[in-house]
Amino acid sequence: MYSIEISSDSGFCFGVINAIDKAETILNNNETLYCVGDIVHNEQEIKRLESMGMNIIPIDDSLKLSNQTILFRAHGEPKASYNKVKIGKNNLIDATCPIVLALQDKIAKAYSSSIKNNSQIIIFGKKTHPEVIALLDKTENNGIVIEQINDIDFIDFLKPIEIFSQTTKAPKEYQEICEKIKFKSKNTLKIHDTICKQVSSRGEKLQEFSKTKEVVYFVGGAKSSNSKVLFSLCKQVNSNTYFIESERDIDSKILYNKTKIGICGATSTPQWLMQKVMQFVDSEMKQIMSGIT
Repeated sequence: MYSIEISSDSGFCFGVINAIDKAETILNNNETLYCVGDIVHNEQEIKRLESMGMNIIPIDDSLKLSNQTILFRAHGEPKASYNKVKIGKNNLIDATCPIVLALQDKIAKAYSSSIKNNSQIIIFGKKTHPEVIALLDKTENNGIVIEQINDIDFIDFLKPIEIFSQTTKAPKEYQEICEKIKFKSKNTLKIHDTICKQVSSRGEKLQEFSKTKEVVYFVGGAKSSNSKVLFSLCKQVNSNTYFIESERDIDSKILYNKTKIGICGATSTPQWLMQKVMQFVDSEMKQIMSGIT
């Protein structure tokens, strides 16, 4: 016999659930909805919502709209985006994650203080990520974004430093960055713990899950930073971990002589997609066990 298990620590986080619930409420009422950017970094989920009538637009396209309903996703938006939506008197549905909003507020206050004490605001994250773009906006784009260890060379270690992290970054990586900065700092250093607890605890839990399986299918979106981080963690403890976007990416030959299969995903991975992968794997395993393939 064989077993197929979906990790209970996978799937949408609170912020994504909130954004999609808001979108579905509007779409189920047959109202027109425009979403600024991908509502979630998962192509399969985007296609599902587009089939319901959601329109994905870049922020500048909102300038062409008037009296329409526009949704901001969980990642957050810079001040300029809010201003553009207001021009056409559009109805804004702001689905920015509360945790991200709280972080924006912290950075805004820190930046205000930094002007007085000549300190630097450091943001650990991906420069092109929408969350980071909105966070940097809170510093009037004067903050320093660090993606990797080598980027700390842009810091003036003689000045006071305050460092924050993008909410979905890996805790271990953030800790390493902070330790390096702490070692080189010649002034005051304030480190803020801003990684989402719901996200940060998943890495360890998914690693424990992956250790118990012979094969692990990590279901995620190619654009998702969280998917890449969590997949990497699973791969560290189980070399038979495979990144897939849907069941179409599965090579069934991998399943031969395997009986313990695990399926997991990121905070941007919908449950229905993991269930679909599970059904496909189950079908393949039945054929393998019966000697058909």
